[in-house]
Amino acid sequence: MAIRVAQVGTGNVGVHALTALITNPDYELTGVWVSSDSKAGKDAAELAGLAGTTGVAATTDLDEVLATKPDCVVYNALADNRLLEALEDYRRILAAGVNIVGSGPVFLQWPWQVIPDEMIKPLEDAAQQGNSSLFVNGIDPGFANDILPLTLAGTCQNIQQVRCMEIVDYATYNSATVMFDVMGFGKPLDEIPMLLQSGVLSMAWGSVVRQIAAGLGLELDGIEEMYVREPAPEDFEIAAGPIAKGTAAALRFEVIGLVGGAPVVVLEHVTRLREDLCPEWPQPAQEGGNYRIEITGEPSYAVDVCLSSPNGDHNHAGLVATAMRLVNAIPSVIAAPAGICTAIDLPLVTGKGLYAAG
Repeated sequence: MAIRVAQVGTGNVGVHALTALITNPDYELTGVWVSSDSKAGKDAAELAGLAGTTGVAATTDLDEVLATKPDCVVYNALADNRLLEALEDYRRILAAGVNIVGSGPVFLQWPWQVIPDEMIKPLEDAAQQGNSSLFVNGIDPGFANDILPLTLAGTCQNIQQVRCMEIVDYATYNSATVMFDVMGFGKPLDEIPMLLQSGVLSMAWGSVVRQIAAGLGLELDGIEEMYVREPAPEDFEIAAGPIAKGTAAALRFEVIGLVGGAPVVVLEHVTRLREDLCPEWPQPAQEGGNYRIEITGEPSYAVDVCLSSPNGDHNHAGLVATAMRLVNAIPSVIAAPAGICTAIDLPLVTGKGLYAAG
């Protein structure tokens, strides 16, 4: 019997999840939530860019979606700039007895010691009330810095440091809200964007650092963060809009987990809007960018994860991977005990049933 699933959000990530829910016979699409009136009433197939119709019309009313009695919701609504609203959505969905796989807020990948307990408890209480489970993941935070580094760590005799890196050109990432408002690209260097406000990096990617530490059986002494931004040498355009000369065009940051003063678990991002910016910073293994895992120990590892797609560039591939990490985990999340679950809790998600000839 197909698993009944509803889709919340049809943006950069949600459209790929929606496509999978429509085309994979293991799932039955029950409802679609959208944030704009312009999308409301449209058939799900049209929103996904697919031929034909599904008979499922989009709505801006979450209660209407829950009334379709899905077993699980794929939650891809933008959460970076609406954290409290997203958490309340999660609480309502869980309390209604519906499981969730979501792409944000990213700190829910591993929220303990990352966000205040009073933000976690309503979700845990709602999950117990509804006998439902919540899994937040993706690519980063997500599989590039949880299941992959921890699997490699499981082959080591000893470990001094685990470093997870994203080295990516974001010029083709088409979200003005994320690029300008959240990350601060195209803004004056003396204007501090949401992402770089004090403690925000540690809240977002602290989930990565804390989860890796938990997987290694480590108790961290604390977490530190650092960043540096570099200006555009001239005016140029990216998919999200214009970047003026002198405004932020490159960003490098680290979130560092310390043990005895030593940086044992490090999450690092190297983000450029042009490949020629900051040539002295770490360089990607392929054009456009990749994810990198470095383990210093016995043995040591340096592994580059290079995404590509016949339908787009590295950023397109990353959006598909983010969506499918969630969709493919649905059966395991439904089977999991009630509560917030993590990559450490779930069985290996293998891509069962996804073979496609040609």
